[in-house]
Amino acid sequence: MQPFELPDFYVPYPARLNPHLQQARAHSTAWAREMGMLDDARDPGTPDIWDEAALDAMDYALLCAYTHPDCDGPELDLVTDWYVWVFYFDDHFLEVFKKPQDQPGARAYLDRLPEFMSLDPPEPRNAVERGLADLWARTVPARSIAWRCRFAESTDALLRESLWELSNISTGRVPNPVEYVQMRRKVGGAPWSADLVEHAAGVEVPARLAGTRPLRVLKDAFSDGVHLRNDIFSYQRETESEGEINNCVLVVEHFLGVAPQRAADTVNDLLTSRLRQFENTALTELPPLYEEHALTPAERAAVTAYVKGLQDWQSGGHEWHLRSSRYMNEKSLGTSASRIPGLLKSARISRPHVPHQKVGPTPLPEFDMPYEARVNPHRERARRNVIEWCGAMGMFGPLPRHPVPLWTAEKLAGFDFAVCAASLAPDSGAEALDLATQWLAWGTFGDDYFPAVFNRDRDMAGAKLFRARIPGFMPLDCGPTPVPENPFETGLADLWHRTASPMTGRGRRQFRAAVELMVESWLWELHNHLQSRIPDPVDYLEMRRRTFGSELTMALTRIGLSHDIPDEVFATRTLHEIDASAMDYACLLNDVFSYQKEIEYEGELHNGVLAVQHFLDCGRDEAVPIVNDLMASRRRQFEHLATAELPALVAELGLDEAAGTALDAYVRELRDWMAGIFKWHCETHRYDEREPAGEPARPLGTSAARLFTTALG
Repeated sequence: MQPFELPDFYVPYPARLNPHLQQARAHSTAWAREMGMLDDARDPGTPDIWDEAALDAMDYALLCAYTHPDCDGPELDLVTDWYVWVFYFDDHFLEVFKKPQDQPGARAYLDRLPEFMSLDPPEPRNAVERGLADLWARTVPARSIAWRCRFAESTDALLRESLWELSNISTGRVPNPVEYVQMRRKVGGAPWSADLVEHAAGVEVPARLAGTRPLRVLKDAFSDGVHLRNDIFSYQRETESEGEINNCVLVVEHFLGVAPQRAADTVNDLLTSRLRQFENTALTELPPLYEEHALTPAERAAVTAYVKGLQDWQSGGHEWHLRSSRYMNEKSLGTSASRIPGLLKSARISRPHVPHQKVGPTPLPEFDMPYEARVNPHRERARRNVIEWCGAMGMFGPLPRHPVPLWTAEKLAGFDFAVCAASLAPDSGAEALDLATQWLAWGTFGDDYFPAVFNRDRDMAGAKLFRARIPGFMPLDCGPTPVPENPFETGLADLWHRTASPMTGRGRRQFRAAVELMVESWLWELHNHLQSRIPDPVDYLEMRRRTFGSELTMALTRIGLSHDIPDEVFATRTLHEIDASAMDYACLLNDVFSYQKEIEYEGELHNGVLAVQHFLDCGRDEAVPIVNDLMASRRRQFEHLATAELPALVAELGLDEAAGTALDAYVRELRDWMAGIFKWHCETHRYDEREPAGEPARPLGTSAARLFTTALG
């Protein structure tokens, strides 16, 4: 008996079938036997994984024929072999390592696999290694170095991050929803599938576009769609037969405290939202990207073919899930019959937002904040000096395209950024605290000025010109800057020279890139405003880290610790998730405090409470506790990472005492950071729940305050 009825899926494109299916079926079975994947040919000591009947019933050739309907026969054979290999890896890892919970053995096994992503691999010991070596040699020679690097990274992620799943199973830890979606992208393999779409279509995404927001979002939204769909169909097998806890339906059950049917419906709504995000990105963000990067006709055709291939994969993957013996699909309808209800239900997600709705004061929940905020003894000096500095930069006077001043000295005193900076950096010297407070004021002023001019005038072209001028005020040689046109540019030129001068060239490049990403994220907000579009909840949270200034803060802190902590440490999953969990706590805290100000008075679209309301179709009073629970779960994850996973990482990487001490200091700074942000929100007048006279747009998050205090003392 199925634990829930399958929901109405959003499948906007019909599935098509590759005519070379039968050839691929015969080839993949012979290949699996040759590699030793079938029980009658398995290596000594390998447990029962598959026999030929099981492989035939799962029908991976049908999956690939549906997901790659236009490629020729040899290409379909190759792609099918890759999917046979990846599903065999998954089932082999389950039997050999997950069920016995053998983490040391799993780590040694996974550490060896990257050696087979080479044209000169070692002698394989098992079917997984043998298959990977064979496939790599057949796949990469005709591809560019850039594609090979992307594909190797995706392949390594889906292999290595299996340890995250195994760790959760071993400890009985159900991940929180944000953590799960982000980690599922790595371990689930869909980014790897997206790379294979390029191969099957005979195209490559131009290397200069691969890291841009539109291409990144297309790949992430595609991946989330693939994984969320798979979690719905595989729920019964994973929870009843495999003891799996890494499934989004189970994650939602646990987080919201709901029954499986409600959880499955919610996951399906998120799947729909991610697919609508994919469509919105393809239709509204790709065309200007083509022009801005001056793509040739051939390059435009390549990207378009890639997007079409990702669409084909979604529809074909859904059709295969309805037919494969691997999944829960009793009483399911074929794609054509099931498309209409899902299409109709998807309309709710895309309805435009009506701004300036009266919402009244926000009932604040009991927040989870166990850290005590400390206060820098130089706070009063910073409080005085930031007002003087903002006046000197011109922030209290008339502005270009905005003759009425946005700020006054009295208003700035009420914001009291020194309270925030003094607790974010409680051990800094007087000059460093001044600098941190002024960075915070500068960032917040920019986040007020940008929408007051560009959102008001719906001026995307002017906003992009504003963004394009920003690097000029951060010269890598700390030399002259252009003549500033507004207080934001004036302030940036001043702060850059005071902050970047002690940095190395590499540190300056990292710092400047982080500032550019923050300002660029304001274009994303404007893009949504032009459409009256509440962002998809996943896209919202990932972009909020930039609009809030969080990623800028993390970059600057890392620069200050770079002499003790190697770069590769910050590239690990553990450090990335430590950063992201702290960022999310602070971003969502700000969204709760600023809700009335933003929604009722400013007509804002970008607020986590509003995103939850829109996604779950609920009211504010239902959404606020959910946001608060998400904040608490992210903070608990932070502590789990810091106290359980970080020491293990230090030991695994063999870091010296200086690096371990620096990492401990980094974690303490992040605890100070969260405590300071909480303290500031409780004391500032910026979010007073009364209509502000002439108040401009919403604030930049307080994380922009804790800037380079480590390096400057």
